[in-house]
Amino acid sequence: MQRKKNETVQYNGITEGVIWQQLLIFFFPILFGTFFQQLYNTADAMIVGKFVGKEALSAVGGTTGNLINLLVGFFVGLSSGAAVIVSQHYGARQDDQVRTSVHTSFCLALAGGVFLMIVGEACARVAVKAMGAPEEIMDYSVTYMRIYFLGVIPNLVYNMGAAILRAVGDSRRPLYYLIVCCFVNIGLDLLFVVVLKMEVAGAALATILSQLLSAALVMWTLMRTKESFRFELKHLKVDKPMLRKIIQIGFPAGLQSVLYSISNVVIQANINSFGTNVIAAWAVYGKVDGLFWMIMDAMGIAITTFAGQNFGARKYERMQKGHYVGLGITTILTAILAAGVMLFGSILGSLFTSDPDVLAESMTIIRFVTPFWFSYICVNVFSSTLRGIGDTFIPMLLICFGTCGLRVLWIFTAGVIYPGLYTSLASYPLSWTVTSVAFIIYYYKFSDMRRINKLIKKEKKERQ
Repeated sequence: MQRKKNETVQYNGITEGVIWQQLLIFFFPILFGTFFQQLYNTADAMIVGKFVGKEALSAVGGTTGNLINLLVGFFVGLSSGAAVIVSQHYGARQDDQVRTSVHTSFCLALAGGVFLMIVGEACARVAVKAMGAPEEIMDYSVTYMRIYFLGVIPNLVYNMGAAILRAVGDSRRPLYYLIVCCFVNIGLDLLFVVVLKMEVAGAALATILSQLLSAALVMWTLMRTKESFRFELKHLKVDKPMLRKIIQIGFPAGLQSVLYSISNVVIQANINSFGTNVIAAWAVYGKVDGLFWMIMDAMGIAITTFAGQNFGARKYERMQKGHYVGLGITTILTAILAAGVMLFGSILGSLFTSDPDVLAESMTIIRFVTPFWFSYICVNVFSSTLRGIGDTFIPMLLICFGTCGLRVLWIFTAGVIYPGLYTSLASYPLSWTVTSVAFIIYYYKFSDMRRINKLIKKEKKERQ
């Protein structure tokens, strides 16, 4: 039911407040939430790296991480489709549609969780072998993956619930829950790995128990609210038209995530050929590099939600301004982070390993890739705005071919002709730059934003 015009409605800063303030107010809780979510696996890597060894670090921080992202990433991408639909209906104040989208989304999350648990358990060893992991990390990798996928349903339930809360402008409570669960995870890591000597199995068990707690907390919030996004078991059913809308927007994001992960798996397999020291160094860099992706992910969610709610409220000019403000903020934050990582990379690396050879290799990777982070900014900001207005198919193709496809092609051509670490690393700035240029052209010349820009110009003329 759509709210009547004479009803008193709650102030919504995303559609009414100062743009840069609202983006930052929304961005920072997501950033810190992403940080603590990443800290789940990072804590595992730090503790097993320090107390078990570099073989365990290579397994937990490198090989398994890419495989988990490959399998889980698709369904997390689908949750972004649900978030866009919820944000658009919430911005338009269509309560019945919000309610329907919430319950359909959770049906999708539960079905995806069951599917992933079966696939993850069945394919763990085959997948690790296919990546060419050295024999010394094989058992560690398989053990971690099998235990992790036993707890994948709570993982997807949390991600869907958190996406819904953020879609309606609540980015703080998911943060609070992640902080609590992150410290629970660290405590359980220390208990299982250091005290009980359970090695990699202990780290995986700590992670899934913590994810179970985070899922319980976010569901408790959704079941207690009195607003339209309240979760009730009696309404848990699939609405087919709504499911089609969610998949229409979320499927490209999910497929994009899968192809990202496939390209990273290809690169990981290539990295695996350089030996355990480089594998461990790549795992260390992955944790440092994760700081950059936290900023990208958090700003991407903020911009998508901002665009989605203002699009639903038909505030097109405000949506356009938010795009440019988001671009500026992302550039400033990237510059600050890149400078910090270049200066203090060795200190960050020492948190994961004391092996001097691994530290030296990790600094080689950091110094090469970090300056090129700027070449990815346009990909993130432009695709996030387009996702918020429901334009997802062509952006997916741009990312799949420009980033993922080009990266894989580079590995199988230049990587064969000029084998070596630097050749593998060069695939990142090359693919980011090409895809950024493609997004700029598409956004201004061919996307749905062309129609919206015409409406904005028309509105400005009418005001004059």
